[in-house]
Amino acid sequence: MSRPRRRGRDIHGVLLLDKPQGLSSNDALQKVKRLYNANRAGHTGTLDPLATGMLPICLGEATKFSQFLLNSDKRYRVIAKLGQRTDTSDADGQVVQQRPVSFTQAQLDVALDYFRGDLRQVPSMYSALKYQGKKLYEYARQGIEVPREARSITVYQLQVVRCEGDELELEIHCSKGTYIRTIIDDLGELLGCGAHVIYLRRLQVATYPIERMVTLEQLNALLAQAQAIALDELLDPLLMPMDSPVENYPEVNLLPVVAGYVKQGQPVQVAGAPASGIVRITEGEKRKFIGVGTIADDGRVAPCRLVVECVD
Repeated sequence: MSRPRRRGRDIHGVLLLDKPQGLSSNDALQKVKRLYNANRAGHTGTLDPLATGMLPICLGEATKFSQFLLNSDKRYRVIAKLGQRTDTSDADGQVVQQRPVSFTQAQLDVALDYFRGDLRQVPSMYSALKYQGKKLYEYARQGIEVPREARSITVYQLQVVRCEGDELELEIHCSKGTYIRTIIDDLGELLGCGAHVIYLRRLQVATYPIERMVTLEQLNALLAQAQAIALDELLDPLLMPMDSPVENYPEVNLLPVVAGYVKQGQPVQVAGAPASGIVRITEGEKRKFIGVGTIADDGRVAPCRLVVECVD
């Protein structure tokens, strides 16, 4: 029996795409997948079409670890238009209320302080969260509002960059699950004038360096050069390592013989392993990344997501 033909390259790593405005996260993902001719790809956390900025795209075996980036902190730059509230809390929606902008600097300071630290946030109806199998924005487009539970979030830093006329520009460092549109909508209500997002840029995800972001234009330019040069010489060096989504987790380094048991799905006892939690598993002196595991109740390291070693 003949082996099934693979579609695309076995390329593994994380590309930090600078997503352009007007493009959905899935469309951006498909463009990168085609540019790299990758057999598998997935993005980590959706950016609205209105938004630009860092969208980590995992290729190949790195897709197994994308979930760890979903739990990471994010940093944003946002511009709010004051005096108008929209049904989507951003410029893509319809204006539902207009009010004069008349707050003082002191009132703004008090209102902003409300959003710093730990708080509970009710997600927007125009979000990708699901209710009974359907995304919330699908209900919203039909004029249906469904119950949403408030979720715990943390805003570590909220700074005013600029406040001029009817525009307020902020930089926000926040935890996973934070909806910037909801913060702006709630802020507008606290100020009594309403507000909505007219510009949103994700500056950073986890600790990924901002300077490693690349645009689709840069990728296309490199691809044009790659017609005469091997694709992997130009595009592949742009990728962050496959294990970068889990680089901040404790490492458990295994001897090759012990790693062999882990690769077969068996938990193993390891001296000096953490008492609990998620660990990054490496093999041998070269510390080759082989996957992610958890510490079982009996103290053994149990594999949960392993890298498939491709054989030509």
